[in-house]
Amino acid sequence: MPDVIQSKPVRWMLYTGIFFLAVMTLLRVIFHFVFRPADETGNFASFWMGLRYDARVVCIFLLIVWIACLFPFRPFANRMAGKALLIYTRFFCWLLILFYTFDFAHFAYLRLRLNASVMSYADDGAISAKMVWQSYPVIKIFLGWALAFTLLFFATRLLHCLVAKASSKRIRWNIITSYAIAFFIFAIAIFGRMSKFPLRWSDAYRLNSDYKASLALNPFQSFVSSLKFRKAGFDVAEARKYYPLMAKELGISNPDSVSLNYLRVNKATDSAGTKPNIVLVICESFSAYKSSMWGNPLNTTPYFNELCKQGIFFNNCYSPAYGTARGVWALITGVPDVTLFKTASRNPRLVDQHTVLNDIKGYEKYYFIGGSASWANIRGVLEGNIHDLHLYEQEDYKAKAVDVWGISDKNLFLEANEVLKKKEGPFFAIIQTADNHRPYTIPKEDRPNIRLRNFPGDTLVKYGFWTNEELNAYTYMDYTYKVFMDAAKKEKYFDNTIFVFVGDHGIRGVAGDMFPKVWTEQSLTLWHVPLLFYAPGRLQPQVIDRKVSQVDILPSVAALANLEVNNTSLGRNIFAPLPADSSGLNNHTFVFDFDRSLLGLVGDKYYYQYDLNTKAEGFYSLLNNDPVKPGLPAEPLLSGMRNLARGYYETSRYLLFNNKKKVNK
Repeated sequence: MPDVIQSKPVRWMLYTGIFFLAVMTLLRVIFHFVFRPADETGNFASFWMGLRYDARVVCIFLLIVWIACLFPFRPFANRMAGKALLIYTRFFCWLLILFYTFDFAHFAYLRLRLNASVMSYADDGAISAKMVWQSYPVIKIFLGWALAFTLLFFATRLLHCLVAKASSKRIRWNIITSYAIAFFIFAIAIFGRMSKFPLRWSDAYRLNSDYKASLALNPFQSFVSSLKFRKAGFDVAEARKYYPLMAKELGISNPDSVSLNYLRVNKATDSAGTKPNIVLVICESFSAYKSSMWGNPLNTTPYFNELCKQGIFFNNCYSPAYGTARGVWALITGVPDVTLFKTASRNPRLVDQHTVLNDIKGYEKYYFIGGSASWANIRGVLEGNIHDLHLYEQEDYKAKAVDVWGISDKNLFLEANEVLKKKEGPFFAIIQTADNHRPYTIPKEDRPNIRLRNFPGDTLVKYGFWTNEELNAYTYMDYTYKVFMDAAKKEKYFDNTIFVFVGDHGIRGVAGDMFPKVWTEQSLTLWHVPLLFYAPGRLQPQVIDRKVSQVDILPSVAALANLEVNNTSLGRNIFAPLPADSSGLNNHTFVFDFDRSLLGLVGDKYYYQYDLNTKAEGFYSLLNNDPVKPGLPAEPLLSGMRNLARGYYETSRYLLFNNKKKVNK
């Protein structure tokens, strides 16, 4: 009889393993049903790879029981041990519910499976909790949790009872053999393949589609795999290796590979001239493919489209990394935020940064945000690095908050205008918007002034949107820009002001036929944003196709305004002509996908991609839908793009720690 009793855990592992695999497969089917793009087909490989990822998680859970049973743990002979097994099993059920709930919400929000970067939201717990409450049906989710846990509670008890009551004749196995077979299965499932190297999370991206990769992954795999990349650091040897290349690209006149000098000085040619005001608008989630400037048939931003025809519009601007905190960081510091965990703004070791803004003398500096600057420690980045900054937050306005992000963007613009119109001397003002963001609040007072639209789901997806709420938030965003510019035109400061509008980041999604497939398949939608310089009478309207970045904006504004500043960042003056280069390497910008540990270089005709984990490379045409495989292009171009991508990454890592502001004396 002892061999019968000790064989029961193996049968329990078999039943329980099959049950949890079935549950996780069902969740993957639901995920596919909810999030599948309209034109996505051929997903068998994703489901098969997903089953392997699921088997890994389930077998790790079961292996702990297997190990316990090697010792005096008798869950089917001892009552207390049996209860302990049930508690352990239900703890796994709770983890399953918790991880998949956050995973589904995370994907609905960012079109990305759950990963360790979500832990950064805990740093702003109150704000994150409010956003979740206002964006998601929290009460229904809790009720769903209760129902799901109840079902799993009774299902696991049933499995336990079936094994406990099983007859001895049916389960009289050899203990050593059964345990050895179980261990062999666990080992193969956890390793993931019969090969030299284990199944890694990055293998999912060999399916050549972001969605297929997301479908294959599960939240346990994606979350745990990304934990190891949380720590920030730099390699000075690597920075020195790429310094000569970067010095040439940045136009450093006095290169020094020992001290790693990145200083360039923008000289003022006419110190006695009238200094223009500057207003920089950071546009929340202003993704290029969703807007009217690139011909989206839903025509979401008609006013801004007309504004672009009256200014200098850069149609190939990119945020170096996804996320508002990373976008603001790039704009203020001129250094891409290439941290792999949380954000640079949240790291106390990094917040001391030199910024071109601090070198602009004789200007009053303003920063207007509708909510709290405590979010993502943006307050520390701004007030810690910009001397004498006037920071306006929610409590400084007359208008009342409409949601977790504070007052509405319309009221933010109007209140900022009220402050700026009273200023006599030159000013540099930054206005950070937020309404084009979940929960997509459109105040009741503004609804009569915009046209709310309702399209069927297939139309929305075809033209880059997931919901009508998101679409209408774009319409409202466009309306707020019109309100602001109409108000500003009535003030005396308008004629002497350079207005700059730039998206803080794009949105991962389906660009359909509006852009080449590389925008969707390699997530260029994540970074591609509009950039407009608008100053009637000062700037002649034109569209510039040059590849530019958020890090270029402050040096370029300084050049436009004829201001003397010290630039120690990776930003360049985008109004200066590109150096001659027949290879096309001179026209490029750097992008970084921290969620997938990918470096990218958007070049003149091609997009280069490098995986920090697997060292795999991708090379894609920006002009058509044909992918170009590594090794096919002329070697100077391929190696040139590879070196530039690595050079920007290593230099960014170095500058995050070594671009500190000078102390005023």
